Amino acid sequence: MIRPKLSLRRPLAVLAAALIGMTGAAAVATPASAHHTTITGTVVCDQLSGERVITWRVVNSERDKAATIKKVTADPSTPVQVLVPGADPVNLQGTAIPRGGSVEAVQRVPGDAKSAKLTVEARWDNRREQTNHGTVKLDRDEPCKPAPKCVDASQAKYSHTFDGPKGTATVKLEGNLPLCEDQKQYFTLVSYFAPRPQFATPQYVYGTPDSDFLGGTQTEIELNVEVPECYTQVDLIWGGLDEVIDPLVENGPRYGDKKLGEKGAPGNRSSGPPGWYNGGDKNCTTPTSTFASSCDGTVTVSLSNDGKISKYPVEFEVRGENGWSKKVTVEPGKADNETVVPAENAGKIEVLVDGKVIEGGTYSWERPEDCPLPTVTTEADCETFALTATNPEGGLPVKVEFTYGDKTETRTVEPGKSETVTFKAGDDEAALVVLPELGLELEVIYAPEGCEGGGGGGEEPGLPVTGAAAGGIAAGAIALLAVGAVLFVMARRRRIHFTA
Repeated sequence: MIRPKLSLRRPLAVLAAALIGMTGAAAVATPASAHHTTITGTVVCDQLSGERVITWRVVNSERDKAATIKKVTADPSTPVQVLVPGADPVNLQGTAIPRGGSVEAVQRVPGDAKSAKLTVEARWDNRREQTNHGTVKLDRDEPCKPAPKCVDASQAKYSHTFDGPKGTATVKLEGNLPLCEDQKQYFTLVSYFAPRPQFATPQYVYGTPDSDFLGGTQTEIELNVEVPECYTQVDLIWGGLDEVIDPLVENGPRYGDKKLGEKGAPGNRSSGPPGWYNGGDKNCTTPTSTFASSCDGTVTVSLSNDGKISKYPVEFEVRGENGWSKKVTVEPGKADNETVVPAENAGKIEVLVDGKVIEGGTYSWERPEDCPLPTVTTEADCETFALTATNPEGGLPVKVEFTYGDKTETRTVEPGKSETVTFKAGDDEAALVVLPELGLELEVIYAPEGCEGGGGGGEEPGLPVTGAAAGGIAAGAIALLAVGAVLFVMARRRRIHFTA
C-alpha cells in the first residue's frame, strides 16, 4: 500500500506569515498610541469682569521628543493664549511643547458657562500626530459675577445701638459698599405715653419722632427723641414717619418685625440690642386738687387732670371725716370743681389717686375772712341787763358764752336765729360775751343813766361782732346808746375797758 506523504511546509508558511503581520501592526500601533498630550484645567472667577478664567495645561507624554501644537479647538470658542512674560500673549496653536514638558494657556469664558472643552492636535518630531482633549465642569458653583460696587437696599445689612430710657439710637450700614443709585433706607425712633411701665394700651406719641435715612454717602445716622417723665414705650423701627402708629390701641396694628433687633424680617437685617423699651416710674397724669372753704362749713374740692403729661383719665377719691368718701373720674385735659364735702365731714379732707394721697391733697375747713360775724344787742334798765346774740344766715351754728358777775349762760345760736340772756342788774359794770369757736371776746360795760345812783335804761341797737377770726387782731366797734352809755369792744381773748 502506497501511503501518501503529508507535506507540512505550506501550513507552516501560512502561520509564519500571519505571525509576522500581527507583529508589524503592534509595532505601528503601539508607538502611535503612546504619543499623546494630557490636558487639564483650573478655573477661577474674575470678579472685576464677571468672567471665568481657565488655565489649561497641556503635557507632552514623550520625554525624548518635542511636540508642536498644530490645531486647537475650544468650546466655548474664545481665544486660548499663552502668557509670555514681558510680551503680548500668543495663541496656543503653533506653540511647541518641550520634551517631557508642558505649556500653559489661558482662556476666558462667560461667567454663566456650564462647561469648557479644549481639543489639541499635536505632532511630534518623528512626525507622529495625536489629538486629545480636556474638559472642565463650570456649573458646580454659582455663576461668576462682577464684584458689586454698591449694595441694593433690599439686601443691605445694618447694625444699631439703642438706649430706650435716654431716647437715643444709631443705625449703621454694614460693609464697605454704599446703597445703589439713589436708594434710601429710613429708620425712625419714636416715644410714647403709656398707661403702665409694661406694655399696655392705649399709647400716645410723645413729642416728635426722629426719622432719618441711609443712602448716598450717608452710611450712619443718629436718632434722638424726648422721653416723657412717666410710663413710656420707645421703639426703633424700620421705615419713615409714615410707619409711625399713633395711637397704639388694643387690637390695633403693631410694629412687630419692623422693630430693629427682632427675629423676623426686616428687623433682623440689623444686628444689635432689642430696639424697644418699656419703663418709667409714675403715671402719665398730673392729678391736682385745690380747696375752697365756705362760711357754712362746707369745702368745695376742685380736681384737675390737665397737666403736660395728662393723657389718661384719673379716678380721684375725696375722703372726709366720719367715713365720708366720694369718687370722681376726670378725663385728661379736664377739671372738676363740683365736689363738695359736707360741713360735718370737713374737719380733715384727703384727695387720693390709686390709694395714695396726692401732693397737696390734704386740707381742713378754715373760716373765710369775708364771712359775716354774729351781732350782739343789749337792753338795759335799772333792774335788768339783757344781751342778745344774732347769727346771720349762711354760716355755721355758733356757741356764745354770756358772763355777768358770777353767772355764766351758754347758748348755741343757729344760722338766721337769735338767743337772748337776761341778767339781774348788779354792781358789776361790765358783761363778757365770748365766741370760743371763733376766738372772739366782747366786753359790754353796763352804765345806765337815770337810775338811783345814775339810773335810767334803754335798748342798744344791733352791733356786729366784727374783726378777724382766731389768729388775727380784732377790730373794735363802738356805739353810743341814746339812753345810758354802753360800749362794745371785741378782741381775741383780750379785754379792753372803755368808760363813757
